[in-house]
Amino acid sequence: MKAKEPQLRLYSPVLDTQNVHEESQIDVISLFSGCGGMDLAFHQNGFNIKWANDIDPKACSTYAKNIGDHIICDDITKLDYSLIPEADLILGGFPCQDFSMIWKRGGIETDRGNLYLNFVDVVHQKNPLMFVAENVKGLLTANKGKAIKQIIHDFSQTGECGYQTEAHLVNFADYGVAQLRERVLIIGVRKDIGKYFDIPAPTRDPDNYLTAKEALLNVREVPFNNEHQNIKQKTVEKLKLIPPGGNYSDIPKSSPHYVKGMISHVYRRLHPDKPAKTIIAAGGGGTWGYHFEEPRPLTNRERARLFGYPDYFIFDGTITEVRRQIGNSVPPSGITPFAKHIKLFLQQIKSNVH
Repeated sequence: MKAKEPQLRLYSPVLDTQNVHEESQIDVISLFSGCGGMDLAFHQNGFNIKWANDIDPKACSTYAKNIGDHIICDDITKLDYSLIPEADLILGGFPCQDFSMIWKRGGIETDRGNLYLNFVDVVHQKNPLMFVAENVKGLLTANKGKAIKQIIHDFSQTGECGYQTEAHLVNFADYGVAQLRERVLIIGVRKDIGKYFDIPAPTRDPDNYLTAKEALLNVREVPFNNEHQNIKQKTVEKLKLIPPGGNYSDIPKSSPHYVKGMISHVYRRLHPDKPAKTIIAAGGGGTWGYHFEEPRPLTNRERARLFGYPDYFIFDGTITEVRRQIGNSVPPSGITPFAKHIKLFLQQIKSNVH
């Protein structure tokens, strides 16, 4: 069931449904859906999401509360694909950890890295007009560049006609997200359609990026997922030594709070006048992301704002579970321009077919 929108004037960055026409319905199925960041943008813009799947129970619970109870919580490798409905468009973000530059990367040489093949199999069986798959920037260099070539090859050859498949490196800050989040969108169009899909032009540039301060305006007023963590005093003292926009490397070597040998997102504080750096989904040791004004970790609602979720979108789970859901998701406000562009593209195709 969809959650009722609370009677509050809340931040709703993806509710622009102008020019949505119900008569040109586009059916969608969603794989590796997570809590629904990508699906939310398509749902808000008039797409008919008929079926979705993820393995994480808490993410599925969040999805069901906010988007719909059509999500199936199960291992995709154990599903009967014949029971998945037909669709015009398939969306999804196959697991990214084995391609991420932050972690040890096994890429397509691991079982988890090979889960993209399940996406390929569903595309093969359902033969949609188009598909969109999201993954991390590290996919482009995983396995010395062999992973992305193999993935594009497999999508290009699937089905009766195959798919014109391209990988696009997208910085979601260019599309209105208060976060410098670079991700790969693999977009395929069925070859027999004979049309090329151009991704939408950016809506912002570095001179007018949405800043962290703008995104977090009045966030304290939101009652959902806004709990503060209890942190150790020594962490507070570290953060006091780090300026807005800085990280652990700003702590003087002479300080008893000095730390070394860490990666750049450790003890990273937001800069109020810039977008956030990439918000990650998991990890301890100072990886939570920290406020620019107060020496504390971000709340999950603040993280959600930096991804462009509307405030009435309520996440289910503990602070750690919700952090993971948000950090693994596609920024809804950033994918919205793509949803609008894809809608016009598929409407034209469907009108020509019929």
